[in-house]
Amino acid sequence: MSTHSLAQALQLYLKESRVGDQIQALQIQDAWETLVGKTIARYTDSVRLQGDKLFIHTQVGPLRNELQFQRSTIRQKVNEWLGSPVVREVIIQ
Repeated sequence: MSTHSLAQALQLYLKESRVGDQIQALQIQDAWETLVGKTIARYTDSVRLQGDKLFIHTQVGPLRNELQFQRSTIRQKVNEWLGSPVVREVIIQ
């Protein structure tokens, strides 16, 4: 029998359950303006995490085009914010 601290046990539980994914999705939504700036955040309709894919939705055509070019930068910023490589792909809708 192995012993874990409460913090380790909680981290293990969050990693193996869907609750951890939901918490990470909320963290991304809360930090979205910090990550991409006020202007982009204002015109972004939704940001959601599904598995290892980050879905970003906007109805503004020029912004959608710009976000296509910034996908790798967004992925990197989000992963740095979360402290682990959670997002593997960014999909602009």
